[in-house]
Amino acid sequence: MNEENLQDLNNVMKARREKLAQIKEKGINPFTYQFLRTRTAADILNDFESNENKNVSIAGRLMSIRRMGKASFAHVMDETDRIQLYVRRDQIGEETYDVFKLLDIGDIIGVSGEVMKTRTGEITIVATELSLLSKNLRPLPIVKEKEEESGDKVTYDSFSDTESRYRQRYVDLIVNRKVSDVFIKRSQIIKAMRQYLDARGYLEVETPVLQPIYGGAAARPFVTHHNTLDMQLYMRIADELYLKRLIVGGYAGVYEIAKDFRNEGIDRTHNPEFTMMELYVAYKDYHFMMNLVEDMVNDIAKQVLGSTKISYQGHDIDLTGPWPRLSFFDAIEKHTGKSLYGKGKDELKAIAEEIGVHTEKEWGAGKILDEIFSEKVEPHLIQPVFICDYPVELSPLAKRHRDDPHLVERFEPFVAGREIGNAFSELNDPDDQRERFESQMALREAGDEEAQMLDEDFLRALEYGMPPTAGLGMGIDRLVMLLTNQSSIRDVIFFPTMRPEK
Repeated sequence: MNEENLQDLNNVMKARREKLAQIKEKGINPFTYQFLRTRTAADILNDFESNENKNVSIAGRLMSIRRMGKASFAHVMDETDRIQLYVRRDQIGEETYDVFKLLDIGDIIGVSGEVMKTRTGEITIVATELSLLSKNLRPLPIVKEKEEESGDKVTYDSFSDTESRYRQRYVDLIVNRKVSDVFIKRSQIIKAMRQYLDARGYLEVETPVLQPIYGGAAARPFVTHHNTLDMQLYMRIADELYLKRLIVGGYAGVYEIAKDFRNEGIDRTHNPEFTMMELYVAYKDYHFMMNLVEDMVNDIAKQVLGSTKISYQGHDIDLTGPWPRLSFFDAIEKHTGKSLYGKGKDELKAIAEEIGVHTEKEWGAGKILDEIFSEKVEPHLIQPVFICDYPVELSPLAKRHRDDPHLVERFEPFVAGREIGNAFSELNDPDDQRERFESQMALREAGDEEAQMLDEDFLRALEYGMPPTAGLGMGIDRLVMLLTNQSSIRDVIFFPTMRPEK
């Protein structure tokens, strides 16, 4: 903000504080305790016939004021919509009208009055009582609408800078109503997912956020310290290993919707703090879980959007099943023309360089394959598809493929060019699991900071016996992005991680 704009802001804030002092001088508390609402704006607008000539009480934020001497029009906005007010001095009394003249856009008020329509047909509350509930001391950005020749309304919003919107989400929600709608849909998506899983008898559980050994994903953790126990702890990067312990303990199906934390880069699809749903079902395999994912996503889309056909960033996408199944290596060959199955690290590195994929010296074969897939295959996966049967090096917690020991029974659902989940036939052989952990530790020693840690307690749990199990992790934020047509993860997280404000 330049000096001129800052001075203008300071002048406006000074004027509002002067009005605040005048209101207090009248013996009025400008920050009151409560207000009894009988209706919301949407209640009245959507059912005028039931509310016509009825006395109602609503509360919300003043979004426009048009004063005309002894009478004024205004609009008040609550969490559902905005509605017009007609405020007359002879109706609310001279003292109250004097207070009303000291109000500003952004003030929160309570209003009681009769519902009617103006001559122009706008549903309006004729105020009989009006109370200031909270004085606004910092002006809201002004949002303007202009009607184009086509008849479409275009919004000109002075609060459109993305960094400001993410830092001051509270302002973003006030002036950009579509943003509020996205987060309402986010809540509905999580609710629909929970209902889907509960209806199938799966138990919702909670597992530790602070863990002595992190695991369940390839990621760097956040590190903290517990003073009393004088021990280092990690914020969880996944819920997987604790949920599997519960399957060992005898539960047939458990899930958790929870925050995970990964100390990694920030981009359009990654935030250090994010929400995952993880589900584990005993006596099932990854084929079962593919069918569940397909059915669950369809069910959520129907409940929240009313359709399984969506538009995402210019693509028309049909979520209706069945989704195609394509193997990891077949997908790479389809989009690069290269057959990579059975190739060693050096061969893979050479092929990666040939097709323009950068690699690092310390990467193993699995990491190189993953990078080739990410760059050369993922962008083409627009319609829903299950990518299946990954190389064993990429999946230290998945069960070896029943038909090919070099692969694992794993799939990832892809939609709109990005992965929205990850699922396995879970590895339940403790000796095989130990070998995989040891291979991961060797990668760590070679410099791969995202390789898995060896968890002796988890191995001990597997030695007690874990039944055949299907496991799934689904990114809630990415699913919300897909179903609300948002291109950045920051647009579906209320308060995304940001650099410190200057």
